[in-house]
Amino acid sequence: MRALTWHGKHDVRVDTVDDPEIVNPRDAILKITSTAICGSDLHLYDGYIPTMQKGDILGHEFMGEVVDVGPGSTLKKGQRVVVPFNIACGSCYQCGKQQYSACDNTNPADNQDLGHTLYGHGMPGIFGYSHLTGGYAGGQAEYVRVPFSDVGPIVIPDGVDDDKVLFLSDILPTGWMAAENAEIEPGDIVAVWGCGPVGLFAVQSAFLMGAERVIAIDHFPHRLELAKKFGAETINFEESKTYEALMEMTGGIGPDAVIDAVGLESHGLFLDNVVDQIKASTFLGTDRIHALRQAIVACRKGGRVSMPGVYGGMVDKFPLGALMEKGLTLKTGQTHCQRYLPALLQAVMEDEIDTTFLISHRMPLEAGPEGYRMFHDEQNEVTKVVLKPDMALAA
Repeated sequence: MRALTWHGKHDVRVDTVDDPEIVNPRDAILKITSTAICGSDLHLYDGYIPTMQKGDILGHEFMGEVVDVGPGSTLKKGQRVVVPFNIACGSCYQCGKQQYSACDNTNPADNQDLGHTLYGHGMPGIFGYSHLTGGYAGGQAEYVRVPFSDVGPIVIPDGVDDDKVLFLSDILPTGWMAAENAEIEPGDIVAVWGCGPVGLFAVQSAFLMGAERVIAIDHFPHRLELAKKFGAETINFEESKTYEALMEMTGGIGPDAVIDAVGLESHGLFLDNVVDQIKASTFLGTDRIHALRQAIVACRKGGRVSMPGVYGGMVDKFPLGALMEKGLTLKTGQTHCQRYLPALLQAVMEDEIDTTFLISHRMPLEAGPEGYRMFHDEQNEVTKVVLKPDMALAA
């Protein structure tokens, strides 16, 4: 089959690889109908995530048709399903608490050592996202093996277009959990750093959870315009000083809750960010946390900080004093997708949540390397790239 594979920093290729096969009784094999490039994939593209190996198949946002099943799968051939990015066994201590992204059993033991060294515990399994998270082949391919298929995938009703439900695989539940972690109360003012896919879904989710005002912060004009369509007020951090603007907009109090949907590669020519970039380029540091620093400092006293943005290593100049002295609550973590899928699918079906607005480009799988380049280099114009394995490559 054909698949997008990683070969190094800014080097993604379309290769011919072996077709997946049933390995365990609970496996299923999917023929991919739609798969997307995620903002988190750009961390792989930029070489920030360790333990990638040449030839690894990328992709953790995908859906497709079931073409084969093991005897322990609850899926049936011919069903259309969306698959969560995180792999969960459904029976361990963490899954019993519906903390599916912390599953203890889906990352093979020989991949656990680095996770224990970095974080104190091993990582769960994730599709297409390094050997730190299991080394599983991803879904940016014609076919994919889905382990524990009786736990993760959600069956999609006939007649529902892929574009409407594809983002149940990751970014929609991630934006929803980001807003849930912000513990939004009716009348709240919520500030969201980053108007990428997760940030935009967090904006929608915050309003649905009762926020009175949502303030979206970014520097890409088109993404800020998308946030405005859902009723958000906006701050372009290249045109205004974010902290000062937020104080003015909130009467000097600060937002009740803040959401960092940026993660470890913050943009902007700010002194702390420049220092972070220098440290990262000289291997003296890893993550650039300007957005998170700014969110903590701007949040009102007694407020809540939600951090869906991906971080991977040690950070410098973390405003721990502000977090403590202001009595802030910080919640974060990979998304427990399986917990949210039934309700979110219903919300999408009833048009309570819009998803298709995000897609700016639909491309064949063979054009995947160009899709990565575009999403990386043209973030104002390219908000989401969806790859279709059955789409013909333009002449």
